Amino acid sequence: MLIRRKSIEAQANSKSGVTRSPSRKIKYAPVTLSEMDGCRYLHFGTEWVQGAMRIRKPDWLELEYAQQMMAWMLFIERPQHIVQLGLGTGALTKFCYRQFPEAQVTAVELNPSVISICQSMFKLPDNDNRLNVIEMNALDYVNETGHYGTLDVLQVDVYDATARGPVLDSAEFYQACSDCLTAEGIMTVNLFGDHPSYLKNIKAMKYVFDQVVCLPEVHDGNVIAVAFNTKVKFDFAKLFERAAQIHTSTKLPAKTWVNGMQIAAQN
Repeated sequence: MLIRRKSIEAQANSKSGVTRSPSRKIKYAPVTLSEMDGCRYLHFGTEWVQGAMRIRKPDWLELEYAQQMMAWMLFIERPQHIVQLGLGTGALTKFCYRQFPEAQVTAVELNPSVISICQSMFKLPDNDNRLNVIEMNALDYVNETGHYGTLDVLQVDVYDATARGPVLDSAEFYQACSDCLTAEGIMTVNLFGDHPSYLKNIKAMKYVFDQVVCLPEVHDGNVIAVAFNTKVKFDFAKLFERAAQIHTSTKLPAKTWVNGMQIAAQN
């Protein structure tokens, strides 16, 4: 059941501490919430879930696709700068902020109401010397030449109210993403495997990146693509060792990521 939270949104919009870039006024889909079995969900006025938070474990990655977005951890142990395009409920941003205390964590979100709701209802911390939540168009962010070659990790989850295909999916967009990453940088992207946009996105990523691997489908069609700026040779024995370390420190099911990469390598 969807719950319209106009009063909560109005209260949240008054919260300060968010960096905003100048932009023309845009009409957004309404931000709506629902709760079920101890989880709070974010929607954009439809039944499609844009993110989730277990209320008693606000920093945990509740959705499996969000967990898979962290598959870059198999290859990068100490990232210096992690950027999230599309804030959602702030789940990935919060997790990275808590898990990597030496890293700069940036989240780029176009809709100011999403930022406010994340602060008031999804436990998103205020900006500080490591965390920077920016109200900005994701395409504008990756096209800023000052960001080129500065990111270790780029997590892309940019959807509109219909939540059936990324709103940014061109080769030009993915080229800008690649430009922002270091030579050894990695991008993870949330796609829908049963949507016409899937093949378009995969084709665009493979045109730009040296290597693209897709993990097995989860939920209602979510497929996480892992794109490498520089091609890597998979040493699965070492990857399983690293997966065990990740599971011990974070409880994330990292072994399943390696299993998925093995399956992809065989196809």
